[in-house]
Amino acid sequence: MMSKSRRNEINNLTLAAMLLALGIVLPTITGPHLGSRLLPMHIPALLAGLVLGAKYGLVVGFLTPLLRSVTFGMPPLLPAATAMAFEIGTYGLIAGLIYHQVKQNVKTLYGALIVAMIAGRLVFGVAMFVLLVGFGLGPGVYSLSIWIGSVFLTSWLGIAAQLAIIPGIVVALGRSGLLRR
Repeated sequence: MMSKSRRNEINNLTLAAMLLALGIVLPTITGPHLGSRLLPMHIPALLAGLVLGAKYGLVVGFLTPLLRSVTFGMPPLLPAATAMAFEIGTYGLIAGLIYHQVKQNVKTLYGALIVAMIAGRLVFGVAMFVLLVGFGLGPGVYSLSIWIGSVFLTSWLGIAAQLAIIPGIVVALGRSGLLRR
């Protein structure tokens, strides 16, 4: 007979794999133009961090853009998918770290989401800068105004959608009894 902890680990791995697959497929529905505004790859990573914990959030978030890039060719592996791997991995990691270290309620859920989103966007900016300078494109190719435009102004709709959708999913999963800790 399988132990409870082993069964929970298998359930967590299965859910993480499903979220990873969802993160790879969701952008196909939105397409690249709408996808850059709705941020469909971010949702599964944030859910993984909040529901399964930091390590799963990190892995799901880091692998999603890389696997999507090598499978579908979008986003381009360098620099976009690589920078996004660090960004989205940070979302899952930070959301999981914060949410699982405090009393889990809607207030801390929103707090974890907001801090994770800010941290991930900062990581994305640094990663893009390092990758672009590292590939000889120079610091003039990526600036503070380009970063602000790409991670805040263009994506405000996705940020709002994440703040509207993700807490409801996490609360519903908790109430359904599907999540057993």
